[in-house]
Amino acid sequence: MREQIALLFRNFPIAAAKTGLLFSAEIVEAVARAVVDLSADSAKRFPLVIDPVIVATSGNRLLEPRAIELYERELFPLATLLTPNLNEAEKLLGEPIRDLQAMRKAGKEMQKKYGVSILLKGGHLTGNNAVDLLFAGEKISEFSAPFVHGVAPHGTGCTYSAAITAGLASGVSLKDAIPRAKEFVTASIARRFRWTSSSGKQLDALNHSL
Repeated sequence: MREQIALLFRNFPIAAAKTGLLFSAEIVEAVARAVVDLSADSAKRFPLVIDPVIVATSGNRLLEPRAIELYERELFPLATLLTPNLNEAEKLLGEPIRDLQAMRKAGKEMQKKYGVSILLKGGHLTGNNAVDLLFAGEKISEFSAPFVHGVAPHGTGCTYSAAITAGLASGVSLKDAIPRAKEFVTASIARRFRWTSSSGKQLDALNHSL
């Protein structure tokens, strides 16, 4: 895998990158070492957004326990931004996050623990708005958008972090890339694809194009 990543960087101008589901400790370690190798060359340094995909919306674990340890020790410190949702933050901190006040406390703890900027996504909270908090430096910034009700979309977190990365790649600041990405995701949910599975269940997926 490290060779594959290096090949991409030799042949394409990479302005920013993100990670998503990595699953195993071996994959996490390979990605971390590749990033370290590339970062050794100052001309190839780039913003890195890490979406720590640990659990699915259904609650199923998507990452091996040892992989989480390597995430925290080797990959998180290399990030420009971590984008955990509340379930993932709970797994990393070992404590529940049930409201905006708890989000503020959790985000500060994660920022201190990992030494990087944190975008804590509050889409799993109840209420009329999806509120996300950015912990960057000494400042906490809030980003809010109305929930699109009656929808159970898949891929929102991945799309959100990818849209932020696209903004960073185009030279937009982190603070400006996040609201632009959030607006994009909200609009994508409103324009979602909907279909019925073989079991008769209605499914929604984002209609997105970065």
